[in-house]
Amino acid sequence: MITIKIGGSVVDDLHPSTIADIKKIAETEGVILVHGGGKEVTKVCKQLGKEPEFVTSPSGIKSRYTDKETAEIFTMVMSGRINKTIVQMLQKNGINAIGLSGVDAKVIEADRKKKLLIINEKGRKQAIDGGYTGKITNVNGEFIKSLMEKGLTPVISPIAISEESDFLNVDGDRAAAYVAGKVGSDKVLFITNVDGLLMDDKLVTSLSLEEAKEIRPKIGPGMEKKILASTEALDMGVKVALIANGQKENPISKAIDHDNCTVIQK
Repeated sequence: MITIKIGGSVVDDLHPSTIADIKKIAETEGVILVHGGGKEVTKVCKQLGKEPEFVTSPSGIKSRYTDKETAEIFTMVMSGRINKTIVQMLQKNGINAIGLSGVDAKVIEADRKKKLLIINEKGRKQAIDGGYTGKITNVNGEFIKSLMEKGLTPVISPIAISEESDFLNVDGDRAAAYVAGKVGSDKVLFITNVDGLLMDDKLVTSLSLEEAKEIRPKIGPGMEKKILASTEALDMGVKVALIANGQKENPISKAIDHDNCTVIQK
């Protein structure tokens, strides 16, 4: 079984052969898709006159600040437009997909971050209200597996439910890692727009779990999250984490064959 994380602007970003490739793998070993969609959320926020806010953590990670209104737009775009467009695309190609958010059947539970430590304009550390961002605590792996036993391909949006039943925005890469860990996937694949982790413009084809943990702080923000999610998945028992380019022919099969991508394993 493989858990695959794809971006939100899927239709534009993936090679035309991808859907047929997913179909082939769904039929042989079972696929779970987790998607993102930050760019689309930013676009819709602006259309609705809501300026997106970004904050920077003391370790230098930039992330979206999610207030209540943003959390609602997030839910609408992620679990509505993006999720259903992916499901529609899979159905059109003969894959019986089912769209879920983390709120459905408590697929993804998270704790609301009460306080966020950020670096303010003056370059000083400052604690602000955590907003509606979550730290994942649990994934309903049994429920996801029961859908797969019925021949369905789950497509999951990274909206989690809090203990107070709030909508929480969680990181898509880390959501994929937790899903992979809790359902017992042997592989997790992060599809991106480059061949994998590049260091000094060279592709790093393989890393051990220890090396990945060591190298992570030295990596730029987008890829840093994927390396973090990879190490979390391996710590939860997933055998191999893959980071690969979705703009090549049959990107899923190629990544499974460790062809020109980054492979992280114990």
